[in-house]
Amino acid sequence: MQTASLPDSGLAALAPGQRLARGVCRHLRGLDFVSVVELVPTPGLRVDVMALGPKGEIWVIECKSSRADFLSDRKWQGYLDWCDRFFFAVDQAFPLDLLPADAGLILTDPYDADILRMAPEGKLAPARRKALIQAFARHAALRLQGLRDPGSLAG
Repeated sequence: MQTASLPDSGLAALAPGQRLARGVCRHLRGLDFVSVVELVPTPGLRVDVMALGPKGEIWVIECKSSRADFLSDRKWQGYLDWCDRFFFAVDQAFPLDLLPADAGLILTDPYDADILRMAPEGKLAPARRKALIQAFARHAALRLQGLRDPGSLAG
């Protein structure tokens, strides 16, 4: 992982987990994955990053910015049913011994990331994959529409 020292005026406004997600998304784009942040696959769950690969594979990445952030999260195991691979993304200061050994591991900063441990693969059922890809597309389209015309999403 290379850390760039380029100024980024919007970076300071991001919360710690959002900065981690930014680096993850940048890295995944280099692997030909597209990603969205804060997608709700089912009521009660909101994934930090969902990535869609070139062959239709779906990865979920949970960004943890601190020990307290990890220990207070009781929902992450619910994400396993909504992806082909599940990862935790953390920064260099995070205590890695807290993370389960059977999850993927990404080391990240706001500019880039490295996959330190590939997550085991668990194939989604075709109907769930189709529903997730549709949710992914709608989420991405709504975000883009909101950027182009912020008033259009009221209602």
